Amino acid sequence: MTDAQWLLIGTLAFGAYSIRFLGLVSGQLISEHKYLNKFLTDLPGCLIVALIASSLAGENTITWIAAAITLAIALMTNHVVMTMTFGFITIFTLNHYFV
Repeated sequence: MTDAQWLLIGTLAFGAYSIRFLGLVSGQLISEHKYLNKFLTDLPGCLIVALIASSLAGENTITWIAAAITLAIALMTNHVVMTMTFGFITIFTLNHYFV
C-alpha cells in the first residue's frame, strides 16, 4: 500500500474515534445539565417517531391503516414484542385481503 493510502486510513480512523469520543464527552456534559437531561430522556422516542414517519411518508393507505392499528396496540399494551407481532400480523392480513 502506498503512503497516501495509509494516510487516508489513519485520517479516517482518527476521525471515527474522534466523533465517538466527542459524543461520549458531550453526552456526559449534557446529562449533568438539568434541563438538557430532560431532553435526553425524550430523545429515543423522538428518533423512533422520526424514523417511522419518514418510512410511512410514501406508503399506501393500507400501510397507514396498519400503522394506526399498531399504534393503538402499542398504546394499549405498552409491550414492544406484542406490538411488533400484532403489527406484522396486521400488515400481512390487510395486504392479503385488500391487495
